Amino acid sequence: MKLYSGDLSPYSARVRMQIYAKGITDIVLERPADFGMPAFRQRNPIGRIPVLDIDGDLMPESEVIAEYLEQVYPTPSMLGATPRETAHIRTLARIGDVYLMNNMFMLSPQARAADRDQGIVDLLGGQVVRNVKALDRMIGTDGYAACGRITMADCALTPALFMIENVLPGTGVENPIPKNANVAAYWAALQTHEPAARVLVELHRGLEERRELIRTGAFQKMMAAAKAAMEKAEV
Repeated sequence: MKLYSGDLSPYSARVRMQIYAKGITDIVLERPADFGMPAFRQRNPIGRIPVLDIDGDLMPESEVIAEYLEQVYPTPSMLGATPRETAHIRTLARIGDVYLMNNMFMLSPQARAADRDQGIVDLLGGQVVRNVKALDRMIGTDGYAACGRITMADCALTPALFMIENVLPGTGVENPIPKNANVAAYWAALQTHEPAARVLVELHRGLEERRELIRTGAFQKMMAAAKAAMEKAEV
């Protein structure tokens, strides 16, 4: 199998951390050369990463991929020992994936916008701050999200908290993690776990590469070229 991924893609990072935590060695990680272009969307209609390539059968969506990998590689388990534990893990993962990461994904362009849309910042930034407070009441207090070990919840929360810490302040919204004691303690401990630390190195590398591309103007040119190619292909 092959995972189409990218260093800075938070949804890809979620799946990569799961692969690292499980010790899976037969999945190749690759950034598609045609990502963002019509050829990639032709093969993968959603047009986003991650995508799991299973002998030419392309599976999109990080949560779907994560559940598939859990079934194909059940050991070590990243779900609970009981249905209730698993439900709690999935709830925390959903908070990371939807309530935090999705809002950050939509908010992140405001960090590089010449004219920031304060309405978008207030709406999405406010949701992130609110949901970190909710997470603070639900997160584990032993350095793990749940069950005293790395689970699928940690995989979803790692890139979400990375985005909050490193991207949210660039939109003018204060990082809420330090003001939520349980989340702050969890975040500090999580970064010492090898699978999370490995993914965070990749995320930081991707962020620095993106910032350099923005600084030189190359990113804007890449985005414009991709947009023009997609518009041409859709005519």
